[in-house]
Amino acid sequence: MIGLVLTLLGGIWGWRLATKRGGDRADKLQYMVVYALIFGILGLFFGVLFDRMV
Repeated sequence: MIGLVLTLLGGIWGWRLATKRGGDRADKLQYMVVYALIFGILGLFFGVLFDRMV
């Protein structure tokens, strides 16, 4: 569950960052996908780590 939430937050953050930097639609989509992947992998790692601790 935490992986999905962080994936969505990463996508939103990537989109906003590209908008802030003045990117066009392709830039925004690229930033969104890259940040969603990074945050999704981190969320998956934290989810597994949390599951092992409990």
